[in-house]
Amino acid sequence: MTNDKDIEAVGKTLVDTKQCLKARFRALFTLRNLGGKAAIDWISQAFSDDSALLKHELAFCLGQMQDEYAIPVLIKVLEDTNQEPMVRHEAGEALGAIGNSRVLDVLKRYSEDPVIEVAETCQLALSRIEWLNSASEQCGDENPYLSVDPAPPAQEKDVQKLRARLLSEALPLFERYRAMFALRNLGTEEAVLSLADGLQCGSALFRHEIGYVLGQMQHEASVPHLSAALARQEENAMVRHECAEALGSIGKESCLQALRTFLGDEERVVQESCEVALDMHEYENSDQFQYADGILKLQGAQ
Repeated sequence: MTNDKDIEAVGKTLVDTKQCLKARFRALFTLRNLGGKAAIDWISQAFSDDSALLKHELAFCLGQMQDEYAIPVLIKVLEDTNQEPMVRHEAGEALGAIGNSRVLDVLKRYSEDPVIEVAETCQLALSRIEWLNSASEQCGDENPYLSVDPAPPAQEKDVQKLRARLLSEALPLFERYRAMFALRNLGTEEAVLSLADGLQCGSALFRHEIGYVLGQMQHEASVPHLSAALARQEENAMVRHECAEALGSIGKESCLQALRTFLGDEERVVQESCEVALDMHEYENSDQFQYADGILKLQGAQ
């Protein structure tokens, strides 16, 4: 049984800048799994950190927790133009994931943000909340990944039709995201390769989400495409980061070379993503019970 002292111990690991990044990540995901106000308070404290990658993951976890208690801190992060774009973007996405209509005015304001990734994210978040509030369609498919996604999957099942929607720059981003998540849920190699084609699309936000879903699918057919995107020095760092983490999630031997190569990348967020991804790779190939092992470590120390 977890108590407040356990949560405090895990929280202290998260905010301790002397701890290695992989230990702090595992503490973060432990707090996400525990949930509750105390866990959210510890996660919120870490937004003062200087690692954009860590702050991005803080916002991601708060969105996945879907606890309205996190709304004020997420709004504060979204409004803070001193925060890195990838952090503000993730705060906007998290507000959409929580799905409370009280954030509509904030999202509308930042849907015209001069940072395109922030603007597009807030537009998507608005569309998601509007979809949630509409009774015209219910999504009957179960999400096999149990994640809270920026858009519901499309009801179409034909891979080629979904691919056409995915790659159509003329369609609203929300509809293209719906095609993306429908392809992910199909889970076939044909669907994986269709998604991989999205790594060539115009929106960096879109390409970053493609990397994320390929990581969820953990299909080896995506490895060459993710590795190529990670290797493109001119690619947006947010995209490269997501491709690195996807390679760590896939956890195949073929992922290791790319991750090791870019451990010394000039972009800090790429370096750190490769560091965390190698830890994920180690976990995927181990007999460890769970990645979010903060409580298990506490119990082992007692």
